[in-house]
Amino acid sequence: MSTGAGRLDVIGSPIGNIADLSPRAREALAMADLVAAEDTRRTGALLAAIGVSRPLVSLHEYNEAARAAELVERLAGGAVVALVSDAGTPLISDPGFVLVRAAIAAGIAVRPVPGPSAVTAALSVSGLPTDRFVFEGFLPARAGERRGALAVLAAEPRTLVFFEAPHRIAATLEDLAASLGGERRALIARELTKTFETLYRGTLAELVALSAREPNLARGELTLVVAGAAPAAGEGDQALLHKALGLLLPQMPPARAAAIAGQLAGVRRAEAYAAARRLAERKE
Repeated sequence: MSTGAGRLDVIGSPIGNIADLSPRAREALAMADLVAAEDTRRTGALLAAIGVSRPLVSLHEYNEAARAAELVERLAGGAVVALVSDAGTPLISDPGFVLVRAAIAAGIAVRPVPGPSAVTAALSVSGLPTDRFVFEGFLPARAGERRGALAVLAAEPRTLVFFEAPHRIAATLEDLAASLGGERRALIARELTKTFETLYRGTLAELVALSAREPNLARGELTLVVAGAAPAAGEGDQALLHKALGLLLPQMPPARAAAIAGQLAGVRRAEAYAAARRLAERKE
């Protein structure tokens, strides 16, 4: 079907509800010469459900390094390849990075076809700040490594987003409460967009208690959203704030400069923004 130069389409697919597949994504899948899928059986079922039949090839964490080279060769020969994962947006805790990087290095056009993502879906209903967040994917499975990773994140002021396996959710919640503080607000989004979608909100301490009495919490696909660390008490380093703002304001808008300078100086964002506006007005 392709003509001229090849192209790699990175396509977001439904995370549960097939109605979330966009018309543009369906068209891109239908027009592709080849679909590279994390699991060809799951993607085959998706294609059948939307009335599309295309050649499929597997691309997962165990074969991506070897398969990327042959796919780039196909792309260089003019093929249009659609990259999809089992659910959501490829590369977001899913395979695809090696292929995308190889395609870019080879001068192949790489086109995003946006679609669903459990990360943004969970954030949007969390009731927690979404202007700045950190996505950490899956925490380490081993308890010691997981606690070490959480210790690094304990002072992170941005909202935290994680994926977690159902059989580890209780232990992970306990470690989150111990490392970040049981008073932190959090959301567990279970089976997003699916029939048994459930949203559990509360403090980490409350969710730990819930996990002990709610068996459904350990079933299905889980996304966790956790509030970031509260701003440090005190006025922060005012000298550092003004020095950082002086360097940053000529390079970016006041809001962005204030966010960075405030974090560096330990100053609340609103206070940093007010200082940034004052400095910007003096220079006008």
